[in-house]
Amino acid sequence: MTEVLATDSIGTFQEHRSVLLGLAYRLLGSMWDAEDTLQDAYLRWAGTDRDRVRDPRAYLITVVSRLALDRLRSAVVRREDYPGPWLPEPADSRDLGPLDTAELRDTVSYATMHMLERLSPPQRAVFVLREAFELPYEEIADVVGVPVAHCRQLLLRARRRLADRGPDTPAGEAFQPTREEHSRLLSRFLAAARTGDLAALSGLLAADVVAWNDGGGRVRAARRPVSGRASVLSFLAGLVSRYGIGEAELVEVNGHTALHTRVADGDQLVSLRVRDGRIQEIYALLNPDKLSRLADFPVAG
Repeated sequence: MTEVLATDSIGTFQEHRSVLLGLAYRLLGSMWDAEDTLQDAYLRWAGTDRDRVRDPRAYLITVVSRLALDRLRSAVVRREDYPGPWLPEPADSRDLGPLDTAELRDTVSYATMHMLERLSPPQRAVFVLREAFELPYEEIADVVGVPVAHCRQLLLRARRRLADRGPDTPAGEAFQPTREEHSRLLSRFLAAARTGDLAALSGLLAADVVAWNDGGGRVRAARRPVSGRASVLSFLAGLVSRYGIGEAELVEVNGHTALHTRVADGDQLVSLRVRDGRIQEIYALLNPDKLSRLADFPVAG
């Protein structure tokens, strides 16, 4: 009988695993932490009297959310001591549960994951549970441990912090563009950088563009964000002149397209955030600890 119960618990958990992993990743920005959270959640699930669980999916979402929220509070403190800008670990789109709508892809796009770092842990939890999982406020309040009215306020503040064009911008409009726009901009960006065509690069960049570089103290990278078109152009020109750009391919990352390149004998993943047809932010991830799974990511079609 014990063996049957164990098999049943594994089967039920596996049925919802991709959704739970996508939830934990959205909350934490790290696949390593998300997978550790799921391990803890499974141990709790295995020890639960499942006769008292009416809706396994809802129960597991609550358990994973609470565990991830506790872990996120500790992670926020650790990231304050990170050497240079902290960028999220990229994720294989296939591991994140259903991404069959533009809205769902937006909630997990690399730009969104980076922007979620602006939020406090409670704001982030409320935003993810409401926007990506459409949980009722009553259930979100139970997860976060605050009244329903406060949850509504947390969501409003989160949307305003993430908004790109003022407090009335609907959630999603300030996030990454379509995959087609990603691919087109990335290809033009790569061609201009490789040839050193600064005029072409300048035309792709917004006036207030920001370049974020995450080397994690493992490889050389700018320790501060590079801001403004002129500064970013100078920064990119210096990098290309010194190191060049090796092999490059478009890969599927976080539901969108990113650029995988070889620079100075190391891997680099470049993602873009685009606004009004121009590159608003450049995310260059060089920390090898965060790129260890990159070889398994699918090549973009």
